[in-house]
Amino acid sequence: MFVGHALLAFAVAGLIADWRGWPRQHALFVAVIAGAFGALPDIDILYALTGLGHWLLADGALGAPTAFWNASRTVHRSVTHSLLVGAVAAPAFGLVAFAMRTRASDRPRRPIGSALTALAALASLSLFGLLVLAALLRSGPLAAFVMSLFLGTGTLLSLASVRASTLASALGDTAVPNSSLPAISPSTLTLAALWGLWSHPWGDLVTGSPPDWFFPADSTLLASRVVLHSDPTLHLLAAFAIELGTIWLAAVTFCRLTDRSAFAAIDPRAGLAAGYGLAAVVTTPPTLDVSYHFVFSILSVGLLSGITLGSPVSAARHPRLQPALPSLPRTESLLVTALTGLAAITSAFLAYVIVYLSLLGSV
Repeated sequence: MFVGHALLAFAVAGLIADWRGWPRQHALFVAVIAGAFGALPDIDILYALTGLGHWLLADGALGAPTAFWNASRTVHRSVTHSLLVGAVAAPAFGLVAFAMRTRASDRPRRPIGSALTALAALASLSLFGLLVLAALLRSGPLAAFVMSLFLGTGTLLSLASVRASTLASALGDTAVPNSSLPAISPSTLTLAALWGLWSHPWGDLVTGSPPDWFFPADSTLLASRVVLHSDPTLHLLAAFAIELGTIWLAAVTFCRLTDRSAFAAIDPRAGLAAGYGLAAVVTTPPTLDVSYHFVFSILSVGLLSGITLGSPVSAARHPRLQPALPSLPRTESLLVTALTGLAAITSAFLAYVIVYLSLLGSV
């Protein structure tokens, strides 16, 4: 589910920006920023690596995944997943962007520019300090450390976003005058960050324990996991379908914003992955507690299908990314591989669901 958080924020931000009539290269850039902030709350999972360390040093009575997730429960989905924290952190990240833009412009040469830069930096640091102090007082040093890690990473994302947009704007002006990517404004970055941070907690409702919605305050909002079906396997399959749909939404959004056709790039032979449906007969039905065999095997089907079937020759030739956002090497080939692999996973998943429901109905 980690990837789904980022892709949901990316897709919705990109589609809204496109609907609002923004230039597509600008909409794509803002969508990427929103996606990055959509993944940021899961920075707290780094603490779970201590569980793997204990597992390596211990007698190995617990499996590695169990040790990892047991450690993650200490801080995961708490301080970084709070809607209140997001509401304070997003403006602070915007102030960081404002301070960097003001410092990089001609304004610092004038006293008012230096004053604005110092004021924005002081305001952002004050908000950061308030959040760290709240975490310390509410949950102790570990929560304060995780909050600091969260804020520090968010600051790096803000600085990188401003720097990337400035460079892209300059390169666009040099290569193709009047077609450059507009430099990201602090207000736009704030909104992208806020959407990313606020969209994240909802993705945990069907696969894990609900987040601490209003940390540091107590909350009883959605205090238990949302059950999609009483059958644990069907619940997992429904959650997987949501994740798969989110990935498709992000893929279609990316193709739309880069003037590509998502479905023209798919090799029809990806439908052969439907043979994976037989796994429902010979393997243990997956649940949230035991799902690794299902997830890894179906992802392997997609990966192998994408590598073996995906070919730039089989895809229609599409325009490159706009000059303001130069395409990566072999973009077309990578896109065909990814979309063919995604189509194969979808075929395999649908076949598995059909076979499983048939078996369930015959019991």
